[in-house]
Amino acid sequence: MTQQNDIDDFFSTDRVAGREEAVELSSKSYTEHLIDLADPLLADVRGMSYEEFTADRYQAPFLRELLEHWKSLYHEPFVGITTDGTPVEGLYRLDHPTPNDPVLVAAAQQFLAQLSDEQRARVSYPIDAPEWRGWSNPEFVFFRTGLRLEDQSPAVIDAAMGIVQASLSPEGFARVSEAMDLNGYLGELVQLPRIMNNRSYWFSLFGTPSADEPWGWQLFGHHVALNFIIVGGRHVIAPVFIGAEPALSDGERPPLFDAREQLAIELAGSLTEAQRAQAIVFNSVLDPAMPEGRLHPADERHVAGAFRDNRVVPTEGICASDLTEPQRALLRQLAEDFLLLLTAPQRERTLADFDAHLGETHFSWYGATDGSQPFYFRIHSPVIIAENDHHAGVWLNNRLPARFHVHTTLRMPNGNDYGKAYLAEWRRLSGSRDDA
Repeated sequence: MTQQNDIDDFFSTDRVAGREEAVELSSKSYTEHLIDLADPLLADVRGMSYEEFTADRYQAPFLRELLEHWKSLYHEPFVGITTDGTPVEGLYRLDHPTPNDPVLVAAAQQFLAQLSDEQRARVSYPIDAPEWRGWSNPEFVFFRTGLRLEDQSPAVIDAAMGIVQASLSPEGFARVSEAMDLNGYLGELVQLPRIMNNRSYWFSLFGTPSADEPWGWQLFGHHVALNFIIVGGRHVIAPVFIGAEPALSDGERPPLFDAREQLAIELAGSLTEAQRAQAIVFNSVLDPAMPEGRLHPADERHVAGAFRDNRVVPTEGICASDLTEPQRALLRQLAEDFLLLLTAPQRERTLADFDAHLGETHFSWYGATDGSQPFYFRIHSPVIIAENDHHAGVWLNNRLPARFHVHTTLRMPNGNDYGKAYLAEWRRLSGSRDDA
């Protein structure tokens, strides 16, 4: 039920209000935070389709303001996330362009063969189309890009997911599938399967799948947003947004990011007092010392979420050069986990870029470092921004951040989100003037 300090039915001021006391919950289990199925929050939208729910949500003034802001960001010329507004040049090189993976091309052609002319027209965009930047992660719909999977035949769905599977590492595809299945699990928990299910996602192709030309695909919806492009044989999977509420299910699924978070806690817990003074930016995820505007009701602590393609994000925290060798090894393992979606050879090439800029890479932490409280951390390199954040409830009733509601992001800052820096490099090397 709506309370006095609610912004609307889904967002409260509690999630952005500074508090001196530690952010703690009475239980580690999300099951103690289930909303009564008879609550109007759920009952009033039960049976709605995703489009009907979207129309209902658009009545909220806060959401309308948010969408207008998103639209203004969407229409900005692309720059990329930077530390000061000016992209660093020369970070992304295609030394020896190679042909694209024929397995990916075959998967894309198989998908297209399943479609009608009308479907192919709806799913296909030019390689530089602005629709790349229209992804978002809520359960309501903003931009309708491509085909909605749940509205397609099983053959079309399987072929679309076949492209995703062929593009990602086996372990990366398993993570994406798990997040999509957890979205379906959430739909079951709140009995809203027409709003949230494991196929409530939009899928589209960019460019023409071929052995030589750059092309890619996009998949986005509630708690999963992926942007994949292949340029001169080099893969980019960014921006990425993966999250879950809840991030686990009792007896069936382990926490989605448990291994990553345990690794992060190990790194944060290993810091000396001098290192902690640099790395720990805020003592809690709702530290009242946070400046005005640092917390957002929808993004909470995230700086690199949907429509934040041009955000200026200064580095914060401890520089990797001030970490010990074992600590730097942990930091690299964390970065590798964020890059898990890439196939092993592509992941190693991207990690090599990360290694080349280790002396300019920062690690920042908000909250207790022993895992007893929700926390936020960020890895900020010239070539990678990766975030892990714990959020308050939307479909669960925890009004404060909890570890069972997780949002994560991955970006290629300084202009290589959506592979744009590689595209410019590929055109330079190939002499292409095609800007379509």
